[in-house]
Amino acid sequence: MARLVVLGGGVAGHTTATFAAKWLGSQHEVVVVTPNAKWNWIPSNIWVGVGEMSKDDVTFDLAPVYQKAGIGYKQAKAVSINPEGNEGSDKPFVTVEYTGQGKAGQTENIEYDYLVNATGPKLNFAATPGLGDANGLGEFTVSVCTADHAVHASEELKKSIEKMKKGERQKFLIGTGHGMCTCQGAAFEYIFNIEHELRKAGVRDMADMKWISNESFLGDFGMGGLHMKVGGYVVSSKLFTESLFSERGVDWIIGAHVNKVEAGKVHYELLDGSMGEESFDFSMLIPPFAGVGLKAYNKAGEDITATVFAPNGFMKVDADYTPKPYAEWKASDWPRTYQNPSYKNMFAAGIAFAPPHIISKPMSSPNGTPINPTPPRTGMPSGIIGKAVAHSVCDLIKKGDRAHLHEASMAEMGAACVASAGKGILTGTAAAMTVYPVVPDFEKYPGTGRDTDYTFGEIGLAGHWIKHILHYLFMYKAKLNPGWTLIPE
Repeated sequence: MARLVVLGGGVAGHTTATFAAKWLGSQHEVVVVTPNAKWNWIPSNIWVGVGEMSKDDVTFDLAPVYQKAGIGYKQAKAVSINPEGNEGSDKPFVTVEYTGQGKAGQTENIEYDYLVNATGPKLNFAATPGLGDANGLGEFTVSVCTADHAVHASEELKKSIEKMKKGERQKFLIGTGHGMCTCQGAAFEYIFNIEHELRKAGVRDMADMKWISNESFLGDFGMGGLHMKVGGYVVSSKLFTESLFSERGVDWIIGAHVNKVEAGKVHYELLDGSMGEESFDFSMLIPPFAGVGLKAYNKAGEDITATVFAPNGFMKVDADYTPKPYAEWKASDWPRTYQNPSYKNMFAAGIAFAPPHIISKPMSSPNGTPINPTPPRTGMPSGIIGKAVAHSVCDLIKKGDRAHLHEASMAEMGAACVASAGKGILTGTAAAMTVYPVVPDFEKYPGTGRDTDYTFGEIGLAGHWIKHILHYLFMYKAKLNPGWTLIPE
């Protein structure tokens, strides 16, 4: 019997574990290690953050789902990996520290035959002074990164709305809280959902709304922007996004590195090197991501973290990490199998893998401060990668070391994104977009880097209904309800 240990129970980890358990059956063992007791459909947290959904609408308990699937479940966080075992045994193991199940604080070594790192990111609030504590509950700002964060954000939003109803003008500042942030999409959705809720509450005229982002232009989204078909015409995401911001009366500051947050004020540096301040009454700023801090040790107990992980804490995989100028970056630099090059029985999926480089053009201020989005790897790409890794591990277990490794390169992967711009049965809107490939390939698609026949977008009520339906589909799928495998990633 072989044992697969999956670190992380988010989109990538949950997908990997559930498919692997289905394909391997009872002849082999699948164990999930995750510090969370609940699964969270993170894309809907923005609706929790404006009071349109509850925490229970976007989460469910993991234990009964894993019990039903025959998956071992450890409510714990991974601390370190010994991929060679130790002096007492050749068996590789991962050391975990329990966060629940009545064992909080206890540690355990879990042996494995195959390991998938799908821990996702550490929400690095500490990278920006004043942005938030270790739990992300900032003294000055709010967050929608977790369901609990979003509940808190909703409560604070209600307070601001009440103030506006009493005649007190409010200033909203939404965006990214550091020059190296990713996941602009969540902030993008949140600012327009707030704008929508303010109109519903009849107080939009009492609000000043501003976007602040590390993007060098609106619509970069960490993908270097894109050209897409809209209404039969090919337009840039910059034009598409600027039009939406102007239409909704939302101002913007771009190319900004937020370097400090105080009560009612952020300090920032721009790409031109200038410094600025912006005041606010209500602010939600996404933190930068980092690896969760896993350590790695060899058989002799020596630290080999730098061998297994990139400097940012994400696991090295089959990517080309050779430093090279931006002009020499290629789509082929990106990983295909997500196998660790040093230890062939280890893989990384979703946000946990180290990208070879960013997708957007690297930029920094004259002061040497990097200000550019880092690559998005959430949502659909995480699910696709998790399923491919599950395929590979199952084949390795069943067929041995010469088994075919399944591929899911982001440079050959299409992705769909539905960005909410307000929730409502008849008044909701969302921007529904597809992009192919996620990582642009300028050799194959000169000029735009993407195939405009498969890269398109529309905004309207239909997009809102698509996102609303997808919420229930993916919650249904994640609970492993009948027919769950028929719902695509």
